[in-house]
Amino acid sequence: MRNFLQAPWHTSADARIRVAAMALLIVFASSAVAGDFQPLEDIRAAAIAAALPPGQANANSAAEVTLDAELHLPRCSEPLQAHISARSVAEVSCGGASGWRLYVPLRVTRSQQVLVVVRPLAAGQVVTADTLATETRDTAMLSGGLIYDINAALGHVAIRALVAGKPLVAEDLAAPRVVHRGEAVMLVARSGGIEVHAPGKALGDAGVAERINVENSSSHRIVQGIVRAGGEIEVAF
Repeated sequence: MRNFLQAPWHTSADARIRVAAMALLIVFASSAVAGDFQPLEDIRAAAIAAALPPGQANANSAAEVTLDAELHLPRCSEPLQAHISARSVAEVSCGGASGWRLYVPLRVTRSQQVLVVVRPLAAGQVVTADTLATETRDTAMLSGGLIYDINAALGHVAIRALVAGKPLVAEDLAAPRVVHRGEAVMLVARSGGIEVHAPGKALGDAGVAERINVENSSSHRIVQGIVRAGGEIEVAF
């Protein structure tokens, strides 16, 4: 096929103008491909920085981003902005004159040592050292208040049945039981420097700072109080 850029000069003036215009379009298109598109590496770096801010980036953390090699977005005249808009998605945007927004899927991994249940625990069972072990897990895929220190779990009570292999989270546990159903307890009411004590009976199990129903042994009235250190139940006047 004859190259239109090699059109003979004996062609008409209109034809020569059309050839020149086409040549300019090719030059501009080549320039855009070479320098006017946003480098994919810049977009990738912005998405990763949003997923792993400087304070969270370490040797145990990583983020993977996959971008279409054919993606062509106008080069941004300002630094790219990025934030996590949903789980596993970074929103990368250009606030410059070209103005664009791109949602970038990503996969974040964070390898950390967490406490894991090594044998089934029944609801109400006390957590002991032999029921837990430390294992390395990808915490980016886990939710809840993960527990890393075994001392923060020992003596606590499982509030639901826990299966072996489950990473332990704070929502699985209740404070150690210091008051048990049917126990004799001391009720205390405080107001304006006045403190009144009365004997009572616990109507449930509870730990420090938890609420519990108790029966006043004198009036047989059922009230709700908060368990304090030492097993006292603080009630309102």
